[in-house]
Amino acid sequence: MATTVRRAVLTLPGAPLGEANPLPALRPRDELHQLDERAREGLPRDMARQIGYAPLETLLPVRVLDGYGRERETVELDTIVIENDRLRATVLPGLGGRVHSLFHKPTGRELLYTNPVFQPADFALNGAWFSGGIEWNIGATGHTTLSCAPLHAALLPAPDGGQMVRLWEWERLRDLPFQVDLWLPDDSDFLYVGVRVRNPHERTAPVYWWSNIAVEEGERTRVLAPAEEAWHFGYERTLRRVPVPEFDGADRTYPLRSEHPADYFYEVPDGARRWIASLDDGGRGLVQTSTDTLRGRKLFLWGSGRGGRRWQEWLTEPGTVGYAEIQAGLARTQLEHVPLDAGAEFAWLEAYGPLSADGAVVHGDDWAAARAEAEGRLEQALPRATVEEAYAAWRPFADTEPGERLATGSGWGALEVLRTGAKLPGTPFPDLTLTQEQQPWLELLHNGVLPEPRRVTPPGPTLVAAHWRDMLETAPADPFTEYHLGVAQWHAGDHAQAVRSWERGLPLAPSRWPLLRCLAVADQLSGHASRAADRYAEAYDDLCQERREGEPWTAADAALGREAIEALLAAGRPADARAIWDRLRPAVRERGRFRLVEAQLLLAEGEPAAARALFDAGFEVADLREGAEILNEVWARLTDEPLPDRYQYRMRPED
Repeated sequence: MATTVRRAVLTLPGAPLGEANPLPALRPRDELHQLDERAREGLPRDMARQIGYAPLETLLPVRVLDGYGRERETVELDTIVIENDRLRATVLPGLGGRVHSLFHKPTGRELLYTNPVFQPADFALNGAWFSGGIEWNIGATGHTTLSCAPLHAALLPAPDGGQMVRLWEWERLRDLPFQVDLWLPDDSDFLYVGVRVRNPHERTAPVYWWSNIAVEEGERTRVLAPAEEAWHFGYERTLRRVPVPEFDGADRTYPLRSEHPADYFYEVPDGARRWIASLDDGGRGLVQTSTDTLRGRKLFLWGSGRGGRRWQEWLTEPGTVGYAEIQAGLARTQLEHVPLDAGAEFAWLEAYGPLSADGAVVHGDDWAAARAEAEGRLEQALPRATVEEAYAAWRPFADTEPGERLATGSGWGALEVLRTGAKLPGTPFPDLTLTQEQQPWLELLHNGVLPEPRRVTPPGPTLVAAHWRDMLETAPADPFTEYHLGVAQWHAGDHAQAVRSWERGLPLAPSRWPLLRCLAVADQLSGHASRAADRYAEAYDDLCQERREGEPWTAADAALGREAIEALLAAGRPADARAIWDRLRPAVRERGRFRLVEAQLLLAEGEPAAARALFDAGFEVADLREGAEILNEVWARLTDEPLPDRYQYRMRPED
């Protein structure tokens, strides 16, 4: 059959994403892939430089997604299906362009780990993320903020004369447009993926990219890459060079032979072909290869310990098969950002398909022979020269204007194109994609005024790039503008000026709680815990007087209520924290996150038995952060007994 592209619907159990957190992310979220200065000593110079280059200070202008739960219902997800007589690729344009499935027809094998449920969890930079398939990570160290966001998608000609699907969007953390082009040549066993990241600005921009592939793990699943050494990164936040395959008494190329979750960034020699494969006991599985620009290769494994196995259950369903991740990135490790010059671009080609090798050699004791066997079979199935030729053939098509629209992303790219007049052949951001969310900023752009909301509502997102900050500084200084200006100044690192803007807006503000909350965060981070607690209490009082019915207000109640209780407990004021707890909406108090908050509150009130009873009754913290140990910490204050397995998410060895 000739290659076809069609739309379809994927039906499966899923948890709704819920409302975005309305509070601006002024604090950096806890991102595990970080090293301090001392940990960088002894690293290769280029690696150390890129690890220290342009770390993410805040998530702004992106909002945190933490409104999901654990109760699933039947959901219908729009998909784009690309199919020839050999492969069928199923893409989720509404969820970051994730490739949900890659099915090989001749063998009847699914090449990816396909999650049977849609269950958000707090793994992305901005919260909601889900496991499975192939994801496109752009922005900064961690899972992209677009994990659960829609991308633009359209149909256009492929280099071989068939059809190609283009995904594209404006990545907001770094203000960079990107595209992902997918096509299946007729009779091909490999899905081709052309990727381009562009810098339309007059300044160098930091770039991060890792293609993340979930593959089924098994006792005899082995990951192979062309390397004899790797950089091991564990959740102790250390980075060290280790041999491959054996390290610390075990062969770490088998994901289940490690106890704790860990990253292995393979040291692929210069000039070597870039590839990585996951093969089962018979030597069958998936291989990914690329042109040389995508230099890094990585294995992430959950391990066989209690924490890793619990996370696997949490992200899918108990009793389902586990998974590991094989990845490919622009740098050697995921701790690095790569500079992209003004007006320049990064572009490369990836290929994904089945690999069948001699299982006895793949799983033999000779690592060099195992690698050579896999690479030789890859060369037979898809020669390196063919990948280079496919890349060269794709490059002229990267600028081709998309045809039939298949999905629509956000309007933020259209707003930036209107502001800059940028010409971006191949990735249009037309005015018709603008929505109500962009309207206030469109008004600021055209008329120099940020309009007040027409109804009482939690404030919308703030744009924080330098050009928007400049416009806010020259706009009429009403309380609403002062609020947004302060957020933009905070993002720029001018904390003192941000505080002055929020304080200027406070006296005349019809809605005081957003300003008070920002000032409370500033107090916390400057060491004024008591004043922060006062401001949080005042902010929550103001919210209670203003709040209405509806999901945006419930999200505000949960977000501000939680922060206020935590601040009051930190200041040693459990009675005031209890007063806020009593005014939380009943639906908020019932959430698992707030059962944990209640346990902390009861401990502060001297009621450990009541706090223990909450644990015994059972609860689930839906937005438990990757690597978080808060459950271990609270449990240790209650008892010396071992933490029950259902609360054990620890990802590193015990101290």
